[in-house]
Formats: sequence, C-alpha cells, structure tokens
Amino acid sequence: MNRHTATARAIEEAVRWRERRPASAPRPRPDKIFAADVFGQQAMHERLPKAVYKSLIRTIERREQLDMEVADAVATAMKDWAIENGATTFTHWFLPLTGSTAEKHESLIDLDGPGKVILQLSGSNLVQGEPDASSFPSGGLRATFEARGYTAWDPTSPAFILRGDHSAILCIPTAFVSWTGEALDKKTPLLRSIDALNEQAMRVLRFFGADEGVSRVLTTLGSEQEYFLLDRNTFFARPDLVSCGRTLFGARPPKGQQLADHYFGSIPQRVLAFMDDVEYELLRLGVPVKTRHNEVAPGQYEIAPIFEETNVACDHQMVLMETLARVAPRYGFRALLHEKPFLGINGSGKHNNWAMCTDTGTNLLDPRDETHTNMQFLVFLCAVIRAVDVHADLLRASVSSAGNDHRLGANEAPPAIMSVFLGDMLTDIIDQLESGTASRTIQGGAIDLGASTLPRIPRHSGDRNRTSPFAFTGNKFEFRAVGSTASVAWPNTIINTIVAESLDQMATDLEKAAGPKPTPAKLQTAVKKILRQVIKAHKRVIFNGDNYTDAWAEEAEKRGLPNLRSSVDAIPVLRSKKAADLFKKYKVLSKPELDSRVSIFSETYAKQVLIEADEMAVIGRTMILPAAMTHQGNIAEAVAATEGAGVDCESARAELEDYVELVNQFRASLDALVEASDFDHDLEAHPHAAATELRNEVIPRMEEVRMLADELEGRVANELWPLPTYREMLTIR
Repeated sequence: MNRHTATARAIEEAVRWRERRPASAPRPRPDKIFAADVFGQQAMHERLPKAVYKSLIRTIERREQLDMEVADAVATAMKDWAIENGATTFTHWFLPLTGSTAEKHESLIDLDGPGKVILQLSGSNLVQGEPDASSFPSGGLRATFEARGYTAWDPTSPAFILRGDHSAILCIPTAFVSWTGEALDKKTPLLRSIDALNEQAMRVLRFFGADEGVSRVLTTLGSEQEYFLLDRNTFFARPDLVSCGRTLFGARPPKGQQLADHYFGSIPQRVLAFMDDVEYELLRLGVPVKTRHNEVAPGQYEIAPIFEETNVACDHQMVLMETLARVAPRYGFRALLHEKPFLGINGSGKHNNWAMCTDTGTNLLDPRDETHTNMQFLVFLCAVIRAVDVHADLLRASVSSAGNDHRLGANEAPPAIMSVFLGDMLTDIIDQLESGTASRTIQGGAIDLGASTLPRIPRHSGDRNRTSPFAFTGNKFEFRAVGSTASVAWPNTIINTIVAESLDQMATDLEKAAGPKPTPAKLQTAVKKILRQVIKAHKRVIFNGDNYTDAWAEEAEKRGLPNLRSSVDAIPVLRSKKAADLFKKYKVLSKPELDSRVSIFSETYAKQVLIEADEMAVIGRTMILPAAMTHQGNIAEAVAATEGAGVDCESARAELEDYVELVNQFRASLDALVEASDFDHDLEAHPHAAATELRNEVIPRMEEVRMLADELEGRVANELWPLPTYREMLTIR
C-alpha cells in the first residue's frame, strides 16, 4: 500500500465513522457487568465451601501460606466457573523480563477412558505450571540448554477470562521462576518488595501505637496511561511504525500542538466509540477506569484507573495495554504505546500514583488537617524523601529504556534528575521542623470567582508541579518518569524497596532515641529529633520550581544530585554494591538476579537501537532515496528543457545543484549509519559495551540521517513522497 492509497483509505474510514449513527446496542449497567469475567471474591464466596473460602481469604489478605487442599477445591470451582463462561482452555499468565505478558494455553479437556471426554483442572495444575524458560530473557541465569522454568499461582491477583472473537481463555496470574528458584519475571520481586515494605511500615506504626486492628501495610497504585491512536491504513504504510513503534522519519507539520486545542477537547466520534468499547471490556475484567480525555498532542489520549493494591494494579495495567491494542482494530485504529512516536510532538508516559495504606483503609500519606501535628504522617513523608535522595540513581534506572530516553526531559516529561516536589504547605512544615518545632499548617482558603452565580471553591494549600519527577499530590506521590510501554511492576519494586529501607532506618533510630517504653513526651521528642536529622541530611532533593530550566540542572549539580541522562548511564547503577546490598537485605533480589537484569536491560536497549538503525537504512535506501532521485530527475529535466528553449534559469540551476548536494549528503549519511551499525560486540556476552557503542556511534548517525530526510520531505514533490506525513497521520480521525 503506497502513501496516497493509505491516506485515501484513512480519510474514507474517518468519514464513514463520522456519518455513522452514534447510538450503539444498549449495554447492561456498569454495576451489572463489573468483574463479570473475574473469579473474584464474590465468585469464590458463592462457589467455595466456607472453610476453603476463609482459608483462601487469609492467604490473600494476610499473606498466609497456601494450603494445597484448598488449592484442589479452588481449582474445581474455578474450572466450573470458567466452563460456564465459555472457556475450554486455561493459561498461566505471567510477566517475563521481555516487558510484555506471556501465556501458554492448556486445554481443560482430558480423557477419562476410551472415548470419554471430561473437563478438569487439578490443584497441582492451578498452583504450578512448567513453561519453557530457555527462550525468555534470563541475563545469564539460564543457559539455552537449561529449559526448565516454573509458574506459580499468585492468589492475590484474581483469575480472569480473556475473550477473543471466537474464544474464551481462563487466565491465571502467576509468578515465573527458573528451576533454581531465581526470579525470571517482574511479579516475583514486586511481591517480595511489598512484603519488605509491610514489615518496616508495621514497625513504625507499632512505634506510634497503631490500632490493633492493623495487621498489614500495603501499597496502592493508580497508573495513568497515555497513548496515540493512528488510522490502521497509515500505520501499515509506515514500516518504521510497524517494526519500531515510532517514526524514524517525519518533518514537523505546520500545525502540531502549538495551540493546545486538542487538550481536553471534544473527543471525536470514532475515538469515543473505541473508548466506550475499551472501558466495557475493562469493566468485565474488573479493571475500574475512572478518567478519559484528549491529551496535549494531536491524536493522543489518556485513560486512568481507580487505585488498587499495587500487585493487582500492575497486572491490570498490562491488561489495560493489551485491551487498547486488541480493541483498536475494530474501529480502524492502531494504538501506539511508544514513549515518543512522533518527533517534536509530546510523547507518552505512565503517571505512577503511589501511596501506602493500612489494611483497615487508612492512607498513611494523607496529611489531614493541622498537618504539623500529624507526626506519624511526617515520618512516612520523610521516609519517602530520604529514599528518593539516597536512591535517586535507582529510581532513574527503574525507568530506563531506549524509548523513554527520547521522552525524558522534553516538555511533557520530567528530566532525568530525580527530585521531590512537596508544595507550599508541606515545604513550610519541613522548614519549621528543620528549624525547631512545627507550629502551623498553611491553609488554602477559598477562591472567589467574582460572579454571583458561581460558588466559592476551596483552594488547595499548595499548587501542582507537572515538571517534577516525584511529586506529592495531596495524599500520594506521582512518579511521572515511567514510560508508556513499561510494566509498572519494576518501578514499583524499586519504590517499595527503597522506602522500606528508609522506614527501617527511621524505625531503628526512633526506637533507639525513645527507648523501650517511651512516654508520650519522650516519643514526641524522639520523633522531632529524627525528623530534623532526616530533613537536614536529605532536603537537597526537595525542589518546587521548574525542573525544565538550565538553572535547575546547574543547581542540582551543586547539590550533588545525579543526572543520568541516558539509560546507558543509568542501567549499570543496578550493579553497584549499594544496590546489591539493598536488594539482598530486604530479600527482593539476589545478586545474580540483579546482575541478570542489568544484562537484559542493556541487551534490550542495544537490540532496539539496532532494529531502528537497520529499519532506517532500509527505508532510506528503498523508499526515500528513490523518491528523492525521481524528484531530482524531474528538476534536472525542467532545467534542461528551459535552457534548451533559450530561457535563462540560473536560479533553477542553483536550486538543482543545492538539491543534488542534499541528496548526496543523505546517501553518505545512510552509508555511515550502515557502517556504524556493523560492529563486533557480542550482544549477549557484552551487552552494556554494545549499548554504549550504539549510544555513542549509531544514535548520532541516526539523528543525522533523520535531519537530512526531513529536509528532503520539505522539498520533494508531494505526490512522490512515499511515507504518510505527520499532518496526515495526526489529523485523520
């Protein structure tokens, strides 16, 4: 399909949707379909014997060891429920280190004697599976010939039915480990980090005399997802989008996002129909969606879920991304999740809204009224501040990828310098504590809008900061640096672990300062002393200003904050002794498990860059260069014909000579890119060395090729240009 055919079909598709009647088949009320395809607590309560149900709930809510006899009963009930809902297969659904999900389908059908078919799922099949581990990334934990791996049922994340056009599959969320027991996935370390944070947070709560009803501290997560929608016709006419997820070529359109008229604008009819279908499917899967809207860039949108426990929220985030991708073709779209699909246009991220909460429902990051008197909140707040300062490099490493490097530091994403935004009210309390005793809390007051028909609305005590990578936003922290393609399990593993370490340190210091049986007065004195020490040592990471300015980069350097601009700089941080000691102490990752991730992340970075470089060379040589040469021939013929007619065309000849020079430069830059991409590093043996060379040698040549190609796009005749342009891709809805 050539560019003009693709564009014509895209316009035709968009018109068809605009003319279509907006009414659709009526659907049941949301409360009637929510979690209809989820084997959740309601289904378990209805189908399991009371003793089995109570035992399973203790495993889910109190993290008690699973009883294998319980597993047999659960498997039978889950199988019956799945069959009633149309499923004939099941899969252990897991999160390998590829960054996506994985599944190996098994039939529920078995034979019970000659010619007799039965449907069954045993407790052992529910609890454990055995997918081949040799072809998944392992970073040296497994050799190719060592194939055995295990999936282990995670009962804290409910099973669900994934529906296709002609299928229904029972998906059982699981962890994925090697035969040696080492984690080969992103769920296992996440669950370990949740346990680590719970243990240290409970120490702090016990210090403050927490309610005996509190048995566990969990983390909660609400992860906003940004994405682009592109007409499928233009998508498949762009080989770079098909193989790389982003455009390797493309001149900026005259009108992009300058007017900000797309942001929160009216949602196009076809897009709205897509969003409704996505939300319907997510409701059936128990993924509670709260918000949808147009984002800043043309063709960009956002969907945000309601907060859930972090482990479930991470699984649901993967389900959400897969649902976006699965539903989009029904409406003639392709969902683009890459962090930077279009140069010069806002990219996409995930805003990782993280908090700590007790199992009784108390948000430990809720400042409440008169915040300066809420010592427990201030301890948890300062623990987070300390964690970000001590482990800023790990936070940066947690969001490292080739795609996210294109986005971090641009106008829609925070820079690579990790800092904490607190706002006026909390910063004022922090300053008071550093100086002595906090005696006041700034109140927001109200805003008078000046019209008699408009109400006075309450003003928050502090503004927001959209440039901060780690911002306090009322009762949670928003980690804005996570990339749109990423699984949020890994960044939240890092956050949980570094906060657990800070809570451990602060709990130890508090217990030592207050003594074994502190009086209320001694407790208050100990808390104020420890808070003052933490603030003095770590306030350098607090910054409420504009994170995009050069002045902040200079100030951050003076403060000693790390600025790891590239993933190649950030990933090796995971191999440091500090990181190894941290993850080992809290039993989140062993040294080999951590080293494996350094290798995998570096190798993935290198392979992504190599794929892009190879694709760029192919498109440049087989599509752009031929179009450029055809245009050159047309200009040359016009000049020759004009001169042959005896008409002076000096300016046209000068234009031809200038254009020929541009084409020659483009050809030479392509040759240089191909040469730079052909290097000797063994990616598997030396992944970081390969990634470093690609960052230093290949990416600059890719940037040069793109700059020249984008200049050619502005000069080659429109009917000759082979790729759908930004103007076409971003505006056809």
